[in-house]
Amino acid sequence: MSGQSLLVPGELSPHRSVPGSIKRPEYVGKPMPTPYTGPEVQDAETVERMRVAGRIAARAMEEAAKHIAPGVTTDELDRVAHEYMCDHGAYPSTLGYRGFPKSLCSSVNEVICHGIPDSTVLKDGDIVNLDVTAYIGGVHGDNNATYLCGDVDEESRLLVERTRESLDRAIKAVKPGRQINVIGRVIESYAKRFGYGVVRDFTGHGINSSFHSGLIIPHYDSPHATTVIQPGMTFTIEPMLTLGTHEYDMWEDGWTVVTKDRKRTAQFEHTLVVTDTGAEVLTLP
Repeated sequence: MSGQSLLVPGELSPHRSVPGSIKRPEYVGKPMPTPYTGPEVQDAETVERMRVAGRIAARAMEEAAKHIAPGVTTDELDRVAHEYMCDHGAYPSTLGYRGFPKSLCSSVNEVICHGIPDSTVLKDGDIVNLDVTAYIGGVHGDNNATYLCGDVDEESRLLVERTRESLDRAIKAVKPGRQINVIGRVIESYAKRFGYGVVRDFTGHGINSSFHSGLIIPHYDSPHATTVIQPGMTFTIEPMLTLGTHEYDMWEDGWTVVTKDRKRTAQFEHTLVVTDTGAEVLTLP
């Protein structure tokens, strides 16, 4: 693997503004969201609104990813996604969520998740995950993907490729009548073939009018994830695989999660709705 230096916190740019005409999620300006008490199964009209939110989130991520290159800051990627969502009438869901200061998460190399965009300059050989969520029509659409920056070493490239494959396999495993733990079982069994760690303490989640509904989607075979999958359920699957341990440390910012051994990690995510026969991805550009 690349012998590049470990990541350190950069400088944050000023808070980005959102046009007043764009509806905010209820949690903006509050220390935490109001707990969700609604159903995990959504009606067809809600799912249709989530398709719109998911499409905007996917396209915003796609636009930001076009700018990934050595010499570009993660803050610049945040600017691109922020402007895309605002230009399309959507609020960046992460902005102000439990105090998060930016419009996407940018997680580079050993950062598992929730990296804060700042003055960090991407280097040749980095891998960078962008996690983008859009809020529009009263619902959220959430997706992420890991991208290669310049000439990436083979070990890291394979990690990224296989993490994407683990998500694809997990989506195919979603069927009404199965328990939620089938998702983690598929991911974990695939990751073990390559000796990868599977992050356990950060999971997929229910999503709808609530950013995180309370439904937990583990990416390992959890004996506690016995909820039965039903048509109309909406949730994310977002496996985080590592080249080493699944254990982690948290930076002082209270958000940035890094692998304890500082080895690299990759993640991919889609928002899904369960159909009568499987799952439909709602975060397609």
